[in-house]
Amino acid sequence: MFKLFIIAALILIILQMAWGLKAMYRKESSKEDMVRALTWRVSCSIGLFLLLLIGMRMGWITPN
Repeated sequence: MFKLFIIAALILIILQMAWGLKAMYRKESSKEDMVRALTWRVSCSIGLFLLLLIGMRMGWITPN
């Protein structure tokens, strides 16, 4: 179950990267779209990092 959350977070981060790339290549797009995509990606990355730390601390996952 915990691994599904990790996989979902990674997929969400990849989708945010694609969204930012799309915003960068659109000519009529404002910088606001790209900043929003970057903000979401950084937030999701920090959330994933914290989720991994909590999982290791609680014993749900073990580092190799």
